[in-house]
Amino acid sequence: MDEKREELLKDSIFKLMIKLSVPAIIGMLVIGLYSFVDAIFVGRLVGSEALAAVSVTYPLTLINNGIAVLIGIGSASVLSRAIGSNDIKKIDDIMSNMSMCNIVLSLLVTVIGVIFTDYLIGFTGLSGDIFTLAKAYLRIIFVGSIFVNFVQSANMIIRGEGKMKEAMLIMGAGAILNIILDPIFIKVLNLGIRGAAYATVLSQIMQMIMTLVYFKKYSNMVQLKKPAFKKEVLPDVLSVGFSAMLMQVMTLVQQTILYRMITIYGNDQQLVIMGITMRVTMFSFIPIWGMSQGLQPIAGINYGAKKFDRVKKSVKMFSIGATGLCLVFWIPMQLAPKWILSLFTKDQMLIEYGFEYFKLGNMAFFVSGIFIMSITFFQAIGKAGSAGLIIMLRQIALFIPLTLLLAKFFGGIGVWYSIPITDIIVFITAMCLVIVEFRKTLHQEASFG
Repeated sequence: MDEKREELLKDSIFKLMIKLSVPAIIGMLVIGLYSFVDAIFVGRLVGSEALAAVSVTYPLTLINNGIAVLIGIGSASVLSRAIGSNDIKKIDDIMSNMSMCNIVLSLLVTVIGVIFTDYLIGFTGLSGDIFTLAKAYLRIIFVGSIFVNFVQSANMIIRGEGKMKEAMLIMGAGAILNIILDPIFIKVLNLGIRGAAYATVLSQIMQMIMTLVYFKKYSNMVQLKKPAFKKEVLPDVLSVGFSAMLMQVMTLVQQTILYRMITIYGNDQQLVIMGITMRVTMFSFIPIWGMSQGLQPIAGINYGAKKFDRVKKSVKMFSIGATGLCLVFWIPMQLAPKWILSLFTKDQMLIEYGFEYFKLGNMAFFVSGIFIMSITFFQAIGKAGSAGLIIMLRQIALFIPLTLLLAKFFGGIGVWYSIPITDIIVFITAMCLVIVEFRKTLHQEASFG
């Protein structure tokens, strides 16, 4: 543990960014491959109605993501700061607390999700065959809640240890299995949309087994413990994790309203294009979040050790890197939208109709890296309020009123414009909050200097 701690406290920020971010980016990309590959296989092997069903119900699967990041990011933040301050008791409590939280919350999601599937899908405005397909897919996903939540939250703890390669290998193995199983279950076994859901859950079960083996045999910091709530760490885990969960839950609300507004003010073609746009955007966000997972232990451990100058340097370095990564995705979104749309559908008329909408929805994606690094920075140093403010603005407080207003005055096109306008305003807000926090830490540095 001491060797890893010293590395994060003393090595060059650029070297650490490359060492921690590359495996984290790959690991997060393979997490994103689950829903992305499901959508591609469903769209091409089952049809456009099934693609619409999987796309529109995707926000509802974020209920599980919300549970995972609540527990995982909160635990990883506490772990990183405990490593930085050499608090052995807190480190020992992390796994027990994480396991118990997962068991309780996942069972709750499974029971509520399975019983109230119809009601949840009803919020999206779906009906007819698409509703039936969505119901079949979503129920299976909810049954597998315990597996996905444990795997993702435990993977965040592994990254919080600074073990990015191990985290990547576990997630990569599951993604590869999912890609293999999807066409077999969908086409060969003729299970259709249900096959995509079964493939996802089985892949997550394998990942859970691999994760348990890692903590049992290979982790030298965090050990498997009997599940139990630990009052010494639980409040801090929930406080920091809440802002991260907020991002997932608010995305659920945001996208549900987005699809409903398109249903009211747009048409079925725009609904399918919006589904693809959200899939591509969310997938493109994933490597940025992966890079942020590299920032989290560096910022958290150095903050815990009161090395504030290194914290600031790391935020600046990662923000520049994240912006470059955003451009890697943003450029093809703007220059090759038809090719991207063709991955999901064979309908050339739909592609010709929708590519300009696709470009508009992703117009401001290039600023995303800055506000994601800002959120991670605040989570890493335990400033949940600032992280929550950025998330709340982007997902709810700014986005929803803006969408409703623009839709009322400009119709369907107004819904599309609300996305880039929101991102630009949130980017400016995040920059201001980070600058204010940096000025505060200058005073702290003077006190400890």
